[in-house]
Amino acid sequence: MNKTDLKLYAITDRQWLHGARLSEHVKLAIEGGATMIQIRDKDILSTDSDAGLKDEYQEALEIKRICHEHKVPLIINDNVQFAIDIDADGVHLGQDDMNPAEARKLLGADKIIGVTAKTVEQAKKAQADGADYLGSGAVFGSTTKLNAKPMTKELLREITAAVDIPVVAIGGINADNAATLKGTGIAGIAVVGAIFASADIKAAAKELTEICDKML
Repeated sequence: MNKTDLKLYAITDRQWLHGARLSEHVKLAIEGGATMIQIRDKDILSTDSDAGLKDEYQEALEIKRICHEHKVPLIINDNVQFAIDIDADGVHLGQDDMNPAEARKLLGADKIIGVTAKTVEQAKKAQADGADYLGSGAVFGSTTKLNAKPMTKELLREITAAVDIPVVAIGGINADNAATLKGTGIAGIAVVGAIFASADIKAAAKELTEICDKML
């Protein structure tokens, strides 16, 4: 993984599809400038051994094809087995998910492992356990996780300074507030609604890309 892959990290959400396929929205996000895609969908990622028969599994393969066509890594949220099943580029793990060291054994050395870190201690441990990058927030609260606690910019700076691996900020980030994260040491921003809730996904991603180019 290159640090630049984290510049505009787009995380999927099905609530704004309105009849479209998730793969269509992902394609638009990438065309607008998204540099990494994460499939975050608890329903899709609860597949069992007959995953190959499921439409969701086939759609994930289509998303992977689109990502790789544009040289954009595809990350799966939480579910290491699903990432293995579709040969995704990596996984993102929360504090209550599989330990990164254990995930590494299953995924192999060439896969990307991201870990959520909300404290300096969690950040240092994730790095020690082999994480490739960290996701830290919620820097502006969250529209998708209503119980998410806001993270101060001071704490974000402490986290980025405490580790050698890149950190991506997440949580309520949009075109109006993203630039205020300048100087925190982050490698990029992770967004959900600011891209996928937009009436023009490609244009929203393009605007955020331009902000990142000036900020990072």
